Amino acid sequence: MRPMTAPTDRLADPLPREPLATAAAWLDEAWRVRAAPNPNAMALATSTPGGHPSVRIVLCKEIVTHPGYVVFYTNYRSRKGRELAENPRCAAVLHFDALNSQVRLEGLVERSPAEESDAYFASRPLESRIGACASAQSEPVESRERLRAAVADTARRLGVDPQAAAAGTATEVAVPRPAHWGGYRLWVEAVELWVQGAARIHDRARWTRPLARRPDGSLEIGAWRVTRLQP
Repeated sequence: MRPMTAPTDRLADPLPREPLATAAAWLDEAWRVRAAPNPNAMALATSTPGGHPSVRIVLCKEIVTHPGYVVFYTNYRSRKGRELAENPRCAAVLHFDALNSQVRLEGLVERSPAEESDAYFASRPLESRIGACASAQSEPVESRERLRAAVADTARRLGVDPQAAAAGTATEVAVPRPAHWGGYRLWVEAVELWVQGAARIHDRARWTRPLARRPDGSLEIGAWRVTRLQP
C-alpha cells in the first residue's frame, strides 16, 4: 500500500494558535483510513525519579482539545503505573505512517476521575474485563499455564464459565472495575506536530504552555506559544 498524503499538505502559515485540534483531526483521519489495526497506538515513555526511562505502546482513547489532555488506560500497579506515581510526567508519540504525520506530546499526568474509568471499563469486552481483574500486570508469573489458571479462577469467581469466556461466548455479567485499573489524563504542556516533506524538508512546529499545580491540587493552565522548527 502506498503512503497516503497527510491530512494537510503542510502546517498552516501562520501556525494555528492551538495544536490539539489538529492532533485530534489527524487521529480521526487515521481512524477513517484504518491503514493499521490500531490507528490510536501511542508510544508512552515514563521514567523513574532517578532518570531510568522505559517506553511501551498504549492506546490513546481520546484527545480532549479543551482544556487539553490525552486519555489512556492501564493497570495502576504496572511498571508504568508505578513510575507515574513516583514521577508524574511522561512523553508520548502518535505516528501516523500512512498519513505522513506525527504528534509528539509531553506533560503532567494524573489519574482520571473514578466515574470516567468505571464507564470505560464497563464498555470493554467481557473477556478484557476478566483479564484486567486477573492480571497482576508487570509482575512475574511461573508459566503461561499459571496465568491461564488465574484467568479461569477469576472468571469462575465472577460467575462466568471459563471456557465460554476464552471462546468469547460467555453470557454478559457485571464485572466491577478493580481499584488497581483505570485511566490517566496526560495534561499536555508541549506538542510537536510533524508533516513529512519532499527531500526530507519536513514541516515541524512546537507549541508550549505553562502548567502549574495549585495548592488545592487543580491545574493552572497558561496560553499556548508556538514556533516553527527546522527539519
